[in-house]
Amino acid sequence: MSQAAPAGSPRNDPGLDGPRLLARLAELAAVGAEPSGGVSRLAYSAADVAGRDLVASWMAAAGLVVEVDAACNLIGRLEPPPDAGAGPARAKPLVVGSHLDTVVDGGRLDGAYGVVAAVEAVAALTAAGHRWRHPVAVVAFANEEGAGGTDGFDGSRAIAGRPNPLDGTDRHGVSLGRRLDGAGGRSGEQASAAWPGPVAAFLELHIEQGPVLDEAGIPLGVVTGITGRRSLDVVIEGRANHAGTTPMDLRRDALVAAARAILAVEAVAGPGQMVRVATTGTVEVWPDVRNVVPGRARLGVDLRDLDDTALDRAVAHLREVLAGIAAATGTDITVTVDGIQPPAPADEGLMAVLEESAGERGLAHTRLASGAGHDAQVMAALGPMAMLFVPSRHGVSHSPREHTDAAHLVAGAEVLALALARLDQRAG
Repeated sequence: MSQAAPAGSPRNDPGLDGPRLLARLAELAAVGAEPSGGVSRLAYSAADVAGRDLVASWMAAAGLVVEVDAACNLIGRLEPPPDAGAGPARAKPLVVGSHLDTVVDGGRLDGAYGVVAAVEAVAALTAAGHRWRHPVAVVAFANEEGAGGTDGFDGSRAIAGRPNPLDGTDRHGVSLGRRLDGAGGRSGEQASAAWPGPVAAFLELHIEQGPVLDEAGIPLGVVTGITGRRSLDVVIEGRANHAGTTPMDLRRDALVAAARAILAVEAVAGPGQMVRVATTGTVEVWPDVRNVVPGRARLGVDLRDLDDTALDRAVAHLREVLAGIAAATGTDITVTVDGIQPPAPADEGLMAVLEESAGERGLAHTRLASGAGHDAQVMAALGPMAMLFVPSRHGVSHSPREHTDAAHLVAGAEVLALALARLDQRAG
């Protein structure tokens, strides 16, 4: 853990309007507000569009040129003056942002904080007379969360030139193309959302969505990378039979095999094990009747780690262990990898800039990995990326109980502004 700057050390104040940041977060939380205190601003919904329009007005007030691209990303751009040192024709853009959409009855800060703080950071630097050398873009990405059971990251994937299929449908049978067109996008021009070249840096400020910072009492976390993921579909075939007449030694119980498989998944994760975390998140059983020996079971498994090789080793290990379970239980077990997300390491230079900026404000900070996915992992395809976390109380997110102290919210935005100012002084 890096410690706070010593007493008397110089501290640069970016002049960020903390009360306005907090007021705007509260105003945005009212868009899609639920009686529970949570927020439902599902991607492409009327509430999502209303939230996007509200933030667009704040971007315009900050002097940004605002557009909604073909993929429904909200983008506020600021070009440097013609006599800027790096020159707008040569300098790659500095990009900062997150997303505005939520899960059903989610929290008010997840994603939204990063967008509003980015607007406030750029506004503060511009108002303080900062002469931008790089083009700047503040982005609110569309459908990060995966509304309606979709894959998510629609907006960032489109910007990175790897768009999700327009004919892919959500659980309501509505295609992405129709969703885009209904929310102000242009599905027929999807290719135009891809950015033409690399970025100088991408920064994303976010609540942690985990307990590390809150438990340690540390106000800032510099993210070392976003963990990769393997999604496994495990199907166990046994033999259904009468629960009262089938002797125990003659059973081929799919659920017993599934129970052993769940424990095997748990065993590959944790300190000193193969991967950082492993979860069996879904269990389905057939025929799902109390007095019938289960003949079939299906598990949904999620493995995450910063090391792609470790993830592959864990999958291979599980295949071997599950084959042994199948032999011992008289079942057949098949393992299908139905989702691969490679890890996205953060840029060491950008992490150092975030740490230096935290030091300027006298704020303690530590490094940690992100176990959750973020648009930053997609934007890493366009250039160096880094993320900054502020604490989530008790690690809660995607919930009406999601909360971060006001002082931490303001501090994170201030450090983001200082980091942007530092990065803007670099060439390229």
